[in-house]
Amino acid sequence: MNTAAAPHAHRNGPAGRFLLATLPVATTAGLGSLATLPNIPTWYAGLAKPPLTPPNGAFGPVWSVLYVLMAYAAWRILAAPAETPGRGRALGWFFVQLALNALWSWSFFAARSPAAGAANMVLLLGALGMTIVAFRPVDRVAAWLLAPYLGWVLYAAYLNGGVLVLNR
Repeated sequence: MNTAAAPHAHRNGPAGRFLLATLPVATTAGLGSLATLPNIPTWYAGLAKPPLTPPNGAFGPVWSVLYVLMAYAAWRILAAPAETPGRGRALGWFFVQLALNALWSWSFFAARSPAAGAANMVLLLGALGMTIVAFRPVDRVAAWLLAPYLGWVLYAAYLNGGVLVLNR
């Protein structure tokens, strides 16, 4: 596809693509919240945090926007014809990074382990980078839609690393 043109018709139809793009992303958000929210007022509140840590209330709105962008990017890739070279690989990387995204909340918050979170973050950054690289030849717009997510994950890596160092 490699254009910014409107996505092509696909056998799943718009509703099927919408569900295939949004349900996994919404599930990831939900699973992450299950691990995160109970630990914010307890364990996380007692941790030393690095400079430039935003208020807790900023995370929800930022992640909401990022999840919408992620779902729209996946929708665009799903809209490419199934025979589009690299489409399957792009979707594969997308779902790998999505799983690592959800796993981070369980590694960091549920396990209360900044070290496990940092290890997961390295894998997430690699998988997200591969996703963007794989998206680009299929749909450049979809690849660019993941840029804010990459920026936020890099920032989250800084925050995770700061918590790790400050709380040894």
